[in-house]
Amino acid sequence: MSASSTTAVLCLASASPRRRELLASIGVEVEVRPVDIDETPGDAESAAVYVARLARQKASAGARFSSLPVLGSDTAVVCDGVILGKPDDRQHAAAMLRTLSGRRHRVMTAVAVSGPAGMLEACVTTEVVMRDIAEHEIAAYWDTGEPADKAGGYAIQGLAAVFIERIEGSHSAVVGLPLFETATLLTRQGVPLWNRLGR
Repeated sequence: MSASSTTAVLCLASASPRRRELLASIGVEVEVRPVDIDETPGDAESAAVYVARLARQKASAGARFSSLPVLGSDTAVVCDGVILGKPDDRQHAAAMLRTLSGRRHRVMTAVAVSGPAGMLEACVTTEVVMRDIAEHEIAAYWDTGEPADKAGGYAIQGLAAVFIERIEGSHSAVVGLPLFETATLLTRQGVPLWNRLGR
């Protein structure tokens, strides 16, 4: 569902409810216009380059359908240099959680905003340390339905919070949008913050 065009100050080129909620938390009302792009990593493409490219492509694609500034973003979970995307099925999710269990990994989130100032972008890396996860916990977690559409097979803001020993960096970036950097980009594009708070 899209926000009313009379109140929206930004176009969100994503169907992610988490990104919409994060933007709402800083008072930014959006119109939601998901875009369909090929998200296959390029040969030998690093995770940082990959997420930055997808964020730009989403913002550029969204700009074709909206007169508002457009935000695109992408998040990748990276362990041992391998990008862990959304799980294909239960077995895939379990394999990813076994890989992350008891270890440190990185979450990279890129954000790009197309608008009057051109294409502005930022990329944030957060270090995440997971405790050891037992097999029965992996199975029970899949059964909740939460991991099915999450990069790396987990949601830090959800039930998987009990698996997270600590993070170093931006919590909101792991959820899906680095709010400090995003607010800076939006301000440079003339997008007002806090405009829906307290009403």
